[in-house]
Amino acid sequence: MKRVILIVLDSVGMGELPDAGKYGDEGSNTLGNISAAVGGLRLPNMEGLGLGNIDNIKGYQKHVKPIGCYGRMAEKSLGKDTTTGHWEIGGVILEKAFPVYPSGFPEEIMNAFHKSIGTLTLGNISASGTEIIKMLGAEHVKTGYPIVYTSADSVFQIAAHEDVVPVEKLYEMCQIARKLLAGEHAVGRVIARPFTGVEGSFKRTDRRRDFSLKPLKKTVLEYAVENNYQVKAVGKIEDIFSGQGITEAVHIHDNMDGVDRTLQYMKEDFEGIIFTNLVDFDMLFGHRNDVKGYADALIRFDERVPQIIGGLKNDDILIITADHGCDPTTASTDHSREYVPLLVYGKNLKGNVNLGTRSTFSDIASTISEYLNLEADIHGTSFLEDLLV
Repeated sequence: MKRVILIVLDSVGMGELPDAGKYGDEGSNTLGNISAAVGGLRLPNMEGLGLGNIDNIKGYQKHVKPIGCYGRMAEKSLGKDTTTGHWEIGGVILEKAFPVYPSGFPEEIMNAFHKSIGTLTLGNISASGTEIIKMLGAEHVKTGYPIVYTSADSVFQIAAHEDVVPVEKLYEMCQIARKLLAGEHAVGRVIARPFTGVEGSFKRTDRRRDFSLKPLKKTVLEYAVENNYQVKAVGKIEDIFSGQGITEAVHIHDNMDGVDRTLQYMKEDFEGIIFTNLVDFDMLFGHRNDVKGYADALIRFDERVPQIIGGLKNDDILIITADHGCDPTTASTDHSREYVPLLVYGKNLKGNVNLGTRSTFSDIASTISEYLNLEADIHGTSFLEDLLV
């Protein structure tokens, strides 16, 4: 019974890519800089898989004989956002980056959006999600106008208080924006950002939803479904892939809920893929430059790794990786253009194999394709042969 359990630690990068300067990300190293900032970070279970043995990693203990295979991956696609990274993991490489709007969205888009939703909006600026509701939350509550904002990523975000704009209504607004944002303005994601509370203590809720573009080509997930495999998505995976190539999905409240839901799927008997995104690293800590919070979240995930390993069936392959960086130690609160770690383990696989530096995240998709005998037409070079005993 062949399965792949693929866990994306959202934003857990490990050092700037050669072209990081083009993105303003010189010096970014999410894992390395966090470790340095807290005086050394121990993640014994991931280190046991080979985290500290990865080429050029900084701040982590090298293991004499790690039980896993390890490496790092470079992003070949242009960009550094969630959709780009996950699509590339799935086998789709973008030759043109999604559009970004550092000065806000053009008048033609906003006018069409206002007409479609029947109301004006606030904001239309690039801002941190927590800062924008501090800045405009009270005015939103007073006027009822939703808050539109973006970031350095290709996103159109709509924030609204749940008592002012019901969540389902907010989702409808996002779907309207998704239809409008096409062609040259086809941003990677439209994101619903509901919040609650009163002025001075507004707080975003876990009812966030992402409305992504459909992948430009078939991903390894779609090939798997076409070949009668199950693809079970945990977290925002279903949203990122716009439901394409997903047979079952569950949204989560936080990282630990994501691990719990992954473990529940692992107990089931089926062949295919479990694809999990753990977003707290990025959403709660990276974008807020919360170094201690990020470090603590890494420790909490690392403490769950033995459970994940213990839940593996004989033919399961566990892959732990990331989709980009979001270094909380730098001045920026945006994603960073970084290498990402690659940890691979299975009960019947080799251990202590250096997979080196992979030229694209899509090597994961190619490896999954080979393991499941999919013959998928996707980018990437499989490393399955390096894993097999």
